Amino acid sequence: MSGSLENILFGAPSPQAQAVTRALSALAAAVLLALAAGIVFRFHNAGQLDARFWNFFAWSTTWSFLGEGLLGTMASATMAAAIALGLGLVLLLGRLAPLRLLRWPNVAAIEFLRGTPTLLLIYVCFLVLPQVGIKLSTYWMLTLPISLSTAAVVAEVYRAGVLAVSRGQTDAARSLGMTEAQVFFSIVFPQALRYIVPALVAQLVIVVKDTTFGYVVTYGELMQNAKVLIANYHALVPVYLVVAVLYCLVNYAISKASQRLGGPMH
Repeated sequence: MSGSLENILFGAPSPQAQAVTRALSALAAAVLLALAAGIVFRFHNAGQLDARFWNFFAWSTTWSFLGEGLLGTMASATMAAAIALGLGLVLLLGRLAPLRLLRWPNVAAIEFLRGTPTLLLIYVCFLVLPQVGIKLSTYWMLTLPISLSTAAVVAEVYRAGVLAVSRGQTDAARSLGMTEAQVFFSIVFPQALRYIVPALVAQLVIVVKDTTFGYVVTYGELMQNAKVLIANYHALVPVYLVVAVLYCLVNYAISKASQRLGGPMH
């Protein structure tokens, strides 16, 4: 039963499923192209595509300013992702602990952080912590809440991957005299990671998007710098279009990089 479920969830799709997927993808692409054409037409009629709103993109200072914001975004996102991946593993181990005294605090932490909006956690770091004498830099006011919120989700993603690993493999490892720690870190977790790569990539993309909350603490990330350009040049649509392309390129790079880490299970 578990084998058939594993094939359904992680096996290669049938030819019929591939044909349906291609047809739906083509339909979705056509709808998106039509929607994009309609948006461009409306922008053109409103004068938002006039050359005067785009001239400043020919200046190196504009791209340098956007580049600084992009570096700020990546610095925060990279640190938040690193913390989330490590802390998520700690929360997972706590949640899987046989002792309730260890398990329930981790369950409570995971559920609390999953249920609390990231923006609210940012406000806590920005407004509440200074009231009790804890002062963080704008970098950590943004990065720490994102990492905590993401760690809870990552812990559940890890758990889903662990549960997907066949129990027969763990039983076989125990029969060879391996300790629980050896079974988990040598047998179970490496295989679980291969299963959950797509879900982890999705979380990394969300981390990048969450850095746009940097405006709350005036952290110099990409969206914050974009708002400065808009205020100076009154070019809302061109700036947001360019920034959207930059975010898409970053997320595409994350997805392509993840393909080197994941792959089909054999």
